Amino acid sequence: MLINNNPQAQSTIQRTKRTDMDPANAAASALYSGAAQNVQQGTTTVSATQASADATADNINAAFAKTRVQLQATTAATSTTDVPKADSTSSARSEFTDYIKKSPAERIREQLLKEQGLTEDDVKSMPQDQQDAISKEVAERLKEQQTQQVAAKTADPQAQTVKETLAAI
Repeated sequence: MLINNNPQAQSTIQRTKRTDMDPANAAASALYSGAAQNVQQGTTTVSATQASADATADNINAAFAKTRVQLQATTAATSTTDVPKADSTSSARSEFTDYIKKSPAERIREQLLKEQGLTEDDVKSMPQDQQDAISKEVAERLKEQQTQQVAAKTADPQAQTVKETLAAI
């Protein structure tokens, strides 16, 4: 066996290391080329998907435009008639305002009378015991409503919070 102990000879012998022969570099190169191919294929898929989404958005916009034109035509046709818009709007608003101003007991009483086909005048003409029976029924329904509200709040506070948030919107 020949051994060369000469330091100059050892420095002249260099190991040649090729990067393409390194297993780590080869694996990274293969992964990179595969990833590059997937990105190229993905851009064609994304562009096709984007084109489809754009076409759908265009169709929706066209449908809204047609609806808007039809509504404008309908509004123009009804504005020439003798229907007073301001009166109907103001009466609906006043009815709503009156309803909101009522207490829950008054709302329940109104609903109960409507269910029985009675008016306030009818109730006033009734004997006192029948009037008391109606008042008692109103009180029972009010109590039931309050019990249900308390039960709903205690049953699932998170769901109640969501409902209150949605109602506020």
